[in-house]
Amino acid sequence: MSRPTTSWASSPRVRASMRSNKSRDTRPELALRSAVHRLGLRYRVSVRPIPGLRRTGDLVFPRARVVVFLDGCFWHGCPEHHTAAKTNADYWATKVRANRERDEQTSRLLEEAGWHVVRVWEHESPGEAAQRVAVAVLERRSRLRLQAGHLQGEGQDASG
Repeated sequence: MSRPTTSWASSPRVRASMRSNKSRDTRPELALRSAVHRLGLRYRVSVRPIPGLRRTGDLVFPRARVVVFLDGCFWHGCPEHHTAAKTNADYWATKVRANRERDEQTSRLLEEAGWHVVRVWEHESPGEAAQRVAVAVLERRSRLRLQAGHLQGEGQDASG
C-alpha cells in the first residue's frame, strides 16, 4: 500500500507535529487518572461505553455507568483557551466545529443509553476534576443501589 504524495498539513514541520500528537495517555489524561486513582476509584481506560458506538471514553466506570472525556482546549474549542489557527484557518475551524458537534452527539447518545457523561477540559486542575468525577461516580452508585433495592422490594408482599 503506497502513501499519498501530498499532505493535508501546511508544512512538513506542521505534519510532523500533528503526527506526534497522542490519542491517549497524554499528560493531562495521566494527571486526571492519577488523581482519580488516589481517590480510591478504579476505572477502565479508552473503552467504548456502548460497544456498537465508535466513541471511546477516557475513563469509564462500567458499573456506575459514568464515562469521562478529557477534551483538549484546541481540539474541542474550549471557550476560555481555544485560539484560531493562523495557517489553514478554514480547515481548522471546520475541524473544531465538527469535533464539538460530535462531542454533543456523543453525550446525547450516551445519556439516552443511561450513562452519565462528565466532560473535563485539559486546563482544569486534575484534583478538582477528579473530585467532580468522584461525586458523579458515587452518586450514580448510590442511585443504582437504591433502584436495585427498590426493584427487589417490589416482588415482596406487605408482610415480607
